[in-house]
Formats: sequence, structure tokens, C-alpha cells
Amino acid sequence: MTLTPPLSQSDLLARLRGTDQPGQTARAYLEEGQAQLDAAFDQTPIEDLVHSRATLVDRVLIAAWSLFGLDHLSDAALVAVGGYGRGELHPYSDVDLMVLFRQRPDEQACGSLEGFVAFLWDIGLEIGHSVRSLDECVALAAEDITVATNIMEARTLAGDNAVLTALAERTAPDRMWPADRFFAAKWDEQTARHAKHNDTEYNLEPDLKNAPGGLRDFQMISWVAHRHFGADSIDTMVEAGFITRKEHALLQKWLAELWRIRWALHTLTGRNENRLLFDHQRQLADRLGYRDSDANLAVEHFMKGFYRVALAMSVFNEMLLQLFDEAILRSGTPELSTPKQRRPLNRRFQARNDYLEISAPDVFQKHPSAMLEMFVLLAQNPDLKGIRAETIRALIEARPTIDDQFRNDPANTALFMQLLRSPHSLFTQLRRMKRYGLLGKYLPEFGRIIGMMQYDLFHIYTVDAHTLLVIKNMRRLRYDDMRETFPLASEVFYRLPKPELLYVAGLYHDIAKGRGGDHSELGAEDAIAFCQRHGLSNWDGKLVAWLVRNHLTMSVTAQRKDISDPDVVHEFARVVGDLVHLDYLYVLTVADINATNPSLWNSWRASLLRQLYVETKRALRRGLNNPLDKQDWVDETHEAALKMLMDRDQDPQAVEALWANIGDEYFLRETPWDIAWHTEALLGRPNPEDPLVLIRENQMGQGQTEGGSQIFIYTPDTQNLFAATVNALDSLGLTIMDARIITSADGFSLDTYIVLDEHGTPIGDDWPRIEHIRQTLTETLKHPEKFGTTVSRRMPRRHKHFDVPTQVVISNDIVNDRTVVDIHTLDRPGLLAHIGRIFVQFELLVQNARIATLGERVEDVFFVTDLNGDPVSDPELCQHLQDTLMQELDKRNQNDTYSTTF
Repeated sequence: MTLTPPLSQSDLLARLRGTDQPGQTARAYLEEGQAQLDAAFDQTPIEDLVHSRATLVDRVLIAAWSLFGLDHLSDAALVAVGGYGRGELHPYSDVDLMVLFRQRPDEQACGSLEGFVAFLWDIGLEIGHSVRSLDECVALAAEDITVATNIMEARTLAGDNAVLTALAERTAPDRMWPADRFFAAKWDEQTARHAKHNDTEYNLEPDLKNAPGGLRDFQMISWVAHRHFGADSIDTMVEAGFITRKEHALLQKWLAELWRIRWALHTLTGRNENRLLFDHQRQLADRLGYRDSDANLAVEHFMKGFYRVALAMSVFNEMLLQLFDEAILRSGTPELSTPKQRRPLNRRFQARNDYLEISAPDVFQKHPSAMLEMFVLLAQNPDLKGIRAETIRALIEARPTIDDQFRNDPANTALFMQLLRSPHSLFTQLRRMKRYGLLGKYLPEFGRIIGMMQYDLFHIYTVDAHTLLVIKNMRRLRYDDMRETFPLASEVFYRLPKPELLYVAGLYHDIAKGRGGDHSELGAEDAIAFCQRHGLSNWDGKLVAWLVRNHLTMSVTAQRKDISDPDVVHEFARVVGDLVHLDYLYVLTVADINATNPSLWNSWRASLLRQLYVETKRALRRGLNNPLDKQDWVDETHEAALKMLMDRDQDPQAVEALWANIGDEYFLRETPWDIAWHTEALLGRPNPEDPLVLIRENQMGQGQTEGGSQIFIYTPDTQNLFAATVNALDSLGLTIMDARIITSADGFSLDTYIVLDEHGTPIGDDWPRIEHIRQTLTETLKHPEKFGTTVSRRMPRRHKHFDVPTQVVISNDIVNDRTVVDIHTLDRPGLLAHIGRIFVQFELLVQNARIATLGERVEDVFFVTDLNGDPVSDPELCQHLQDTLMQELDKRNQNDTYSTTF
């Protein structure tokens, strides 16, 4: 059904001719008609709206053609091409037109056409147009597959239809772009298009039109069907037996869903927008009727639905293209059309043309276990390129038979465990199982997370995509080329007695997201059930459940606690219990972080995890009942640093005199290599009155470096020192990962900052930049009380769409005599300096800080004392500090978000 436009064709033309302002009349006609279509959005099938929009524009174009006297032209036609040629238009889609002449137009005709085109632009239509002769169009179509494709979908709006008929005859498959060449060119075109979108349906801000699973994938099917079958729609493919009626219905359903989203996106943005940017996702979810639930936001429900449609469309596109490949490309080439000798793999499967296929149409009905067995065979035969399309179709038809009886069948559980123990292509087979809907059927708990997104910038993949990336990262540790990137993780991986337990933990670590409650605890319960169903031992099941329950523990400890504190390491060692649990947890943690967000893993986080692993391993070997005494730690560091300095011919008495006022905290939290570096510089500085600023790559000893660049500052202590320093570092484009602030007994501050540049990498040996950083900090530290206003830079576009209310938790660390201020808030430029100013206002000194940026939010921990070096014990003062931090940071966040809106 097409909705009736406001005026008939003849009435519209009469109205345009009867006014001296036809442009305003035409614009009002379009606006009135579009308003009617938008009002019908919730009650009308989207197909009707899309076709009605095309009809509405048809009437305006046909009337304008006559208005400018172009209807008197002979051998000329106004032709709709592209999507408009198919009779499909969204509110702000481009209106693609071609004015086709049998011969080149004369000057008078060109003048009229110029007025016609200008009129269309003036009334608000986004016109893409060309003026061509028949010969020109044929020549272009022969060279350019895009032009040939547009002509296939062309229809005459006004003028002489015989001209378009002549064009269709001259560009038919028997004259140019035969079906095999056309298909090959369009396949290459799709491959290149998908590559621009990372070959995934799951981009954070997906493109409705061009990404895998988008509208272009549907159109690709239509174009090939049109060229091969001469069909105007995919309906003919049903008659030809290429798709079933059920598949046809699903295609129409998926297309309608994508169309609904695109229509709503156009009306929301007021432009031809096809990207689901963060700017629009929330409003689209609301417009399309999604609502928040107890566990998920409306936008998460909306995006999950979109991702599932895109995945289904992508799989169907893949299957049909393989069928087209066999029917079109291989049918015409003897060496391709003649099947290679079929190589039996067993009674149920065979290899044909390097693809796996079932040996008979009813294999899955007679042998349901074959649905799992096929993926084991693919893993065992890495020479196979994939699964034949007809076998994929049979698998999709058979998968509804997977029920609890199937899942509990020992034959099937044995096959799945055989796959997990496979030495080859585990990730590839699990990804195939997911794409073809089998993994979600066999593991219903996994099925619930397919397409599930988390509306933040930290988790840039859907939960299912992230989960499989974790498995991929684990498997990559087996390769030699990964040893350089992940040396310790690769070494530890090879010590794991049963890697399949690691893979099960990877599968289940986030399986319970979106259910509400603690996903680690709920996931551990699911993992136990999986292990019991798959015949794993009690010990193995407990290990997997422990890994799932504690999969965040190591990253949280490394990034949010002071792991230079022996008590912190000992407590973590007590949680781990033994070296086997530590090894499994370390590899899981590395794989998990790398699969969450590519920008999250950097050299500094790697070094933190490595340090925690090494120190915990030492603690376990020493014995949990024999923790390292802090004084022993201090003495060992003191002696090691002194020996280094004496080896460099430094006077031990001068060294000890310098160290006399520093205190034990310095030797507890700094390494011997860094202490020797600091001390040598302090003893040799030419002007003791100036602040000392040292910069180098962070050292791990023995000449090796690890994550981040280290900036050491020695200067008189003042209240403004932390705020002034972090403001200067921010202005230099440096990201602070860690801050250690130590105040000596004689009033000097020994501060160490670990920083990365804007690319998440250390500064390196860029000496001009290092010198610029040194000079900037030196000048700032000479007068820290005058460091001026906080750095002001625009908040990143994506950040402004997130509401991250500031949360502040204040507690006292009794053991270390300091107050812990834990702040979660929206990330923005100048945040640390702002927090530093508030600490100055409350007369607090920062002793240590752990900085963690997680997408659009930060989770920073500050260890502070009062001016006397004591923790903040006054409850009212703590409450006032908490309230001030929350109010000021939220106010600043709102102002920054508002300012970036315009």
C-alpha cells in the first residue's frame, strides 16, 4: 500500500503554474507530505512509508519537469536511478537522477535543465544528477560497475521511455557485464566495503548502509539476482530455488527492521545520516519503543536487536554469495565446475572443492551429533576453507532440534570438549558456530549475550564478540611472534597443564552480563554446570568457577591498589592460593584486557600485571604463613641501591647523609635502580635551589625498560604542588598512569609520575620533547602557587553523551596511616588538576595516586593525609570533602558537556 500524497499529479502541476513562487509551493507540498508519512510511522508498515516517500518525490519531479517545459523535449527522459530507481526513499536520502538523451542536448535544453536542477535544490531535495547521451552512458557503464548497477535499477519518471529501453538493451548482460563478470566485480566491491568497516557487524557506531550486515548486503543479493535471473526483485530467487519461502520472509523482516531504524535516524538528524553514532543511539531507542529494564538500558536492548539483525543478514549474504559463486562463476569454467574428487572424511561428511559438506541431505536428521562433529572436522582439517552453502542451510534448518536432551548427550559433550582441546583453529570454529547460530543453541547462556552491547566507551565490542576475542587472544599466545609482545604470558601459557580449562573460563567469564546481579558469581554457577555436564573432574570445575568468579581481581589489584606495598601483594597471594591458580588467572587477565578495548592495553598496564605476578609468585614460594616484613623490604632496597651507587664511585657517606631525611616510605615504594638514579642526580646537580626534573623510560632493572616514561621531581613541598604538576603534564599532552608522592623530613617532595603520550606509548628518546617537558615543569615548579587556570580543552564528542554521576568513597588505611579517596567520574581534560585544587582547598597532601581511565570514565584512587602527615579522622570533614568533590566535578562535567553541544 502506498500512502496518498497531499495532491494529485495534475493538481500539483496546476498549483505550481498558478503561483509566482512555485518553489515555496513545492517545498510546502513536500513538507506536508513528509509530515503525514512521519505521523504514520508507528502504525504503517515501513515498506509503505519508503515507497510512499518515493511516490511523493516522483510527483514533485514530474511536475517540475513540465513546469520548466522539459516535457516538450523529444528523445529525452528523466530517469530515477539507484535506490530511488527501485522506488525506495527515506526522508533525507539522496534523490539520484539521470537526464538521458538519445543525442547530446542543445543549448536551449541545457538552459532549461539548469533551471530545473536549481529548482530542485531550492526546494530542499538532495539531488545527485547527471546529464548524458545514450552513447556516453553506455561507454561509462562498460567501464564502471557502479554505473551499470544504477542503470539496472533505473525507471522513467517523465519523457520518452523508449530512450531508457534502448539503454537497457545496450547494457544488457549479453552486451556488457555478463553475470559472471558482474558478480565477481560486485563481490570484490563488497569485500573492499566490508574491510572499511573492520569486517564486522559489531562496530561501536555501525553504518546501517555499508557495514557487514547492512542494507548494501541485501542490495548485493538483489543486484546479482537481477543480473543473473533478470528479476526485478528477490521473489524470483524463490521461484528459481535459490532461497526458500521461509528465507525470503526472513530477508524481508530483516530489511524492514533496518529500514525502520534508518527512517527514524533520518527524521531524528534531519539529514542523510546512516551511522548509528552515540549522538543518536539513546533517542533512537526511545523513538523505536525500547525501554530500560532492571538489568539493561533501552539503548542496549535496541543495539542488541540491531546487531542480531545485522549478523543474520551477513550470514545470509555469505551463504547466497557462495551459492552464486557455484551457479554463476564455476558453472562457466570447466576446471571449476567439475568438482574435485570428493574426499570422504567419514560416513557423514566429505570435502568438495576444499569445502566441507554433508554426504546426504538428511545427515543432521539421522545423526544430530553431526552438527557439532562438523566443527571438530574443520579444526582437524585446516586445509578446508569453510562449509558449503547447502550444508550451512541444512544446519540452520536442523538447529531447532537442539534441546536439553541434545545438550546432555555424552556424545555431544565429548565432541564439544574435543573441539576445545583441538590444536588448530579453535577460535575460527567457535566463531563459525556463533555465526551459524549453533553456539547459542548448544549453550543457551551464550545465546543470551549474542549482540549484547554495553553503552559505554570502555567495552567497544558486544559481549559475545569480546568473549570470542578472549579465546583468540589465548590461542595467539602459542605463536612465536607473540612472545615479543606478551613474553611472560606466552611463557606462562605453556606451563598450563590443561589449556582447555582456560578456554572454558574465557567462554564463561562474562556469560552472565545483562542478567542483573554480580555477573562473576552468576557466571561461576553456569561454569560449574557446564563442567559437570561435560564430565570434567571436581577439581577442574572448581578451578574454572574460581577463574570466572575472580576474573577481575588481578586487574583491579594491579591498577587500583599500591602493589609496592608487601601487604597488598600478600593479600592477593592469599586470594590466589597457589601458583597454578596464579598462572591461569594471569593469562586470563591479559587476554581479557586485550579483548576489551585495544586502547586499554598499554605498556604501563602490562608492567603492573607483570609486577604483581612476579611479586605474588615470590610470596607464594616464600609461603603464605611467612609474609615479607616491610622493614626487610626497606633494608633490601637500601642495600641494593647503595651498592649500585658505590659501584659508580659515589661517596657512601654523602649518600647516607642525603638519605637521612627521606624516610623508609621512599625505599618501600621505589626500586633500587630508580633510587640510585635519583641519588646520583641529586648529589651532582649544579644548582640545589632549582627543582630537579628527571625523565627516562621506566626501569625494571638490568637495563630493561617497562611501560611508560618516568618523571621524577625533587622540589620543596607545597600544598599546590600536586595540582600544579598534573596541570602542567596535562598541558603537555601527557596521560598520568601512576603518581607516587613522598615528602621528606626536611620538607622536600620526591614525586614520581609514570606517563604515556597521547598515543598510549612512552615518550621514548625524543630529546627535544623531553627537554621541553623538563623546562615546562621546572618553570611551573619554581612557583607552583601561580600555575594558573586548569587546562581547558574540548571534551571528546563521544564523552558528552554519557551521564556518569561522580561517586566518591572515602576510607582510612589504618596500616599505612593515610586516607583513601576513591573517585569515579566522567573523564575530561584537566580533571586531575581540578581534583588537586580541591585537595588544596581542604589542606590535604597527596601521597600516592592510581589513575585508571576506562573509556568515558575514570576510576582514580588517591592516598592523602593532612598537613601533619596524618589520615583525615574527622567524619564531618570527610563528608564535606566527599560532597564537595561530587558537586564540583558533576558541575564541571555538566558545563563541559553543555559547551560541546554547540
